[in-house]
Amino acid sequence: MKTYAVKEADIERDWYVLDAQGQVLGRLASQVANLLRGKHKTIFSPHLDVGDHVVIVNASGIRVTGAKESDKQYRTHSGYLGSLRTRNLAAVRSTFPERVLEHAIKGMLPKNALGRQMYRKLHVYAGASHPHLSQQPRPWTEVSVQQTTEGKN
Repeated sequence: MKTYAVKEADIERDWYVLDAQGQVLGRLASQVANLLRGKHKTIFSPHLDVGDHVVIVNASGIRVTGAKESDKQYRTHSGYLGSLRTRNLAAVRSTFPERVLEHAIKGMLPKNALGRQMYRKLHVYAGASHPHLSQQPRPWTEVSVQQTTEGKN
């Protein structure tokens, strides 16, 4: 029996929409990272981008546990001496609520060109609307993923 090698023509990318309202940040981020990598598919291959496009709405309604709202720090550095800027989660969320979720998901993807390619399939919006209606994204549930992969054996 030969080992099946995935070809670029075999990869089908679906569009999923997730509602982040009331979801815990880390748990949602790990689920989205798995969708972007394609680990839910039977044709998963670690050296190829077989993942799906993910649209996340209501990113401003994300939830965190414990004292992360004040204790979690985001650091940015421009490269100049003394230009390290530190802001906590509450400050970042008040100005750019989608960046909190983007940062968490990006940290769970591979740190190479393949991970950057996967990250481009992520679309995060602070409100309830998004401009990807023409792609007909489906609501993501574990059951819908299992149904799509069962028929492709």
